[in-house]
Amino acid sequence: MIAHYDWPGGREAMLRFGPATGPVVIAALPLFEEASRTRAFVVTILRALAERGIAGALPDLPGQGESPLPTEAIRLANLRVAYAHATARTGARAYALAIRSGALLDGAAQLAGRWHFAPQSGPELLRELHRLRSASEGDDFGGNRLSPAFLAELDNAHPDPARVIRLDGNPRDAAARVPGAPLWRRAEPHNDPALAARLADDIADWVRSCEG
Repeated sequence: MIAHYDWPGGREAMLRFGPATGPVVIAALPLFEEASRTRAFVVTILRALAERGIAGALPDLPGQGESPLPTEAIRLANLRVAYAHATARTGARAYALAIRSGALLDGAAQLAGRWHFAPQSGPELLRELHRLRSASEGDDFGGNRLSPAFLAELDNAHPDPARVIRLDGNPRDAAARVPGAPLWRRAEPHNDPALAARLADDIADWVRSCEG
């Protein structure tokens, strides 16, 4: 179902999945190009959660997806505020599902818990953006025009504490690791239904344990 939410900067679209009652999992896609590469994958996770009886939502955030706001106008603080308003709009006990730099966006929301897959810090994202800019030899960052204020925010941005899941082979701390490929590295959007089902199982079990 296509819904919407309002935040101080305007109105954005939000996809809803699953039952109308009970806890809801609010997804935060990675920023910029990684969002388009992982959107179908995240939708598959949310549909799998719906099959497991858990509601989900995927909000478009300012300057991302179908949002009318240009990327050069975004601020990390505003992305966090928008995610918080999307969470409140569901009217339910909410849990975050964030992938990569999406883990930087759920810090202002009232949440019962956070679940992060391969989370990326602000400095890590900043290094990647500068690499893209160097490769393009232009003023944009992989096709995105970004403000100095936004880039400065990233320098000290880090994910909030969460249940962290990583891919096999990643040596960083994690609650669990799963086999699979980093879809955000693909040149084109891709999906992995088997990995999505495995992650949906983990999220569903985690939400139920949190709910008691």
